[in-house]
Amino acid sequence: MTVNASQIVIPLWADLLAIAVGALQGAMFAAQFRDRRLDLLGVAIIGLVAGFGGGFARDVILAIIPVALTTNWYLIVATSAALTGMLLERVFSRVNTAITVLDALTIGIFGAIGTTKALAYGLPEVPAIFVGTVAAVGGSILRDMLLNLPIALMHVGSLYAVAAVGGSATLVVLLELGVPIGIAATIGVAVTVGIRVLAVLFNWSLPEQRRIEHVPRITRIRRPRFPRRGRGSNQ
Repeated sequence: MTVNASQIVIPLWADLLAIAVGALQGAMFAAQFRDRRLDLLGVAIIGLVAGFGGGFARDVILAIIPVALTTNWYLIVATSAALTGMLLERVFSRVNTAITVLDALTIGIFGAIGTTKALAYGLPEVPAIFVGTVAAVGGSILRDMLLNLPIALMHVGSLYAVAAVGGSATLVVLLELGVPIGIAATIGVAVTVGIRVLAVLFNWSLPEQRRIEHVPRITRIRRPRFPRRGRGSNQ
């Protein structure tokens, strides 16, 4: 399925919503680590990175100017959302569910926008799903790197990439079946959020890599030794 850019138009409000939710979640996440002594600027930067990271990664792959630099509204909305997230963390400091749901929503929205934008630029289905997945998890990777934390994507039980792939693939399949883009994107986001939240609630995870505890020793086979024959021996 090839979708022309004229067939898929991502409205400005959808991009702003994705960045706002990402910045809000990133700031709330960063504000939890009071031992890091992050100031107002530090929390805002983490929020901005979480909000812009996925979109920047998506646009770099598509070789286009990052959409966040095309209008003043993106930086204004992202900064406001990041500062709001820092304040909300103090209110919801004991409600980890709020951060988890916002995290899942960020993955879902960025995944849906990344996938549809890749299709609009003529990418086939599988590469479009890949772009959507990168867009979905890019912000969280940069967030964890700036906070000097283990990257959540790489650890057992996160299912970040699985949720992103699930939502992006659902979106592509629905578009293939002729479902309108708005409905397909909404269902794709819901699938991503559902997988991520259920993974946290029920501790779902992919099989963990395990170290091989015992490696059997290979017994060396010795060649039999034959007596050497002297020069005067019979042939």
